[in-house]
Amino acid sequence: MGGTYDRKKRVRRLKKIIIGTIIALVVIPVIVSIILGIRVHSLQIEVKALQEELARVKLESEEETGVYTTGSVETSSREEVETVILEQEPKENYVQYEKLVYLTFDDGPSRNTNRILDILKENDVKATFFVVGKTDEESIKAYQRIVAEGHTLAMHSYSHKYSEIYESKESFAQDIKQLQEYLYRITGVWPRYYRFPGGSSNTVSRADMQELIAYLNESGITYFDWNVASGDAVSGQLSKETIVNNCITGLEGKRECMVLMHDASEKNSTVEALPVIIEEIKGRGDAVFLPITDETVPVQHKMAKQ
Repeated sequence: MGGTYDRKKRVRRLKKIIIGTIIALVVIPVIVSIILGIRVHSLQIEVKALQEELARVKLESEEETGVYTTGSVETSSREEVETVILEQEPKENYVQYEKLVYLTFDDGPSRNTNRILDILKENDVKATFFVVGKTDEESIKAYQRIVAEGHTLAMHSYSHKYSEIYESKESFAQDIKQLQEYLYRITGVWPRYYRFPGGSSNTVSRADMQELIAYLNESGITYFDWNVASGDAVSGQLSKETIVNNCITGLEGKRECMVLMHDASEKNSTVEALPVIIEEIKGRGDAVFLPITDETVPVQHKMAKQ
């Protein structure tokens, strides 16, 4: 009798153990899954926040270093944009040349500016640098070297922050004055040539671009766009070969060739492409390299009337 009772007791205990194990095998994974799900969701939120922060920092960095997206004249984001060359001839019109080539570099100075200056010096080529405002010692030396080596020092805004420059005519004027006076103070040159960040055909300006152009005219400042795009504005990782091809093919059908390039710190492929570009253009025998001067025929983007 006692043995039967003990056996039933053991069976009941065994059943409890089995049921408990089954419950544990079912419930514990569910709980773990719920916990992991909550954690994954939390991580997704954190990742999204980091991505948004990264995008914000990247945008600010692009404004500060001058990495903006722009296309060639034919692919401008503003409708019906064309390039016009004002109807005038330079005093020295270089009649023996079919092409007047102006190499222009935006967004410097940076560590790449000196590399570009070295290449230009080695090849006896003069160019134009549309600079932004930087106060570090190396940048100051770069401004001074540009002038000392016979290149043209031109303006591309002090801050290169679109949201500030293009907020109003007043903010635009203030930015130019700040850069103009700064460059004069450290180089002795009063710059009178300007390139709008994004070009005069940009679509981000809150101010009326015609008012800004009128302000430049009133201030004795000539603005220059471009009609040959190297393509390096779109991507810092564009290959050397692509940049060379864009520049060489872009010369076709033009006499005044205003070549848009950049000397920002990440434009290494532009530096690598420059000697090849110079060599190929010199090899044509019908082209001359010139810096922008008062005799240069302005190349400007023309917007259709709205």
